[in-house]
Amino acid sequence: MMGISIWQLLIILLIIIVLFGTKKLRNIGGDLGSAIKNFRKSMQEEEAKKESEATNTPSPNTKGQVIDGEVTDKQVNKA
Repeated sequence: MMGISIWQLLIILLIIIVLFGTKKLRNIGGDLGSAIKNFRKSMQEEEAKKESEATNTPSPNTKGQVIDGEVTDKQVNKA
């Protein structure tokens, strides 16, 4: 089984350029590039968000927590 040769690819490229024009192909390439860039950026932001949530979430068994409160009079029942 033979693959596509370089000449066949060049003919296909030439037909696409004739049909769409270079300006439209340039716009399509720019749009595709910006879409990929935005996708990668959103994926990195999502990963950073998950990492920050994982590090900022305190566990319930954490030692050394400070409990804010006020001491009031203690009543002791002496029997």
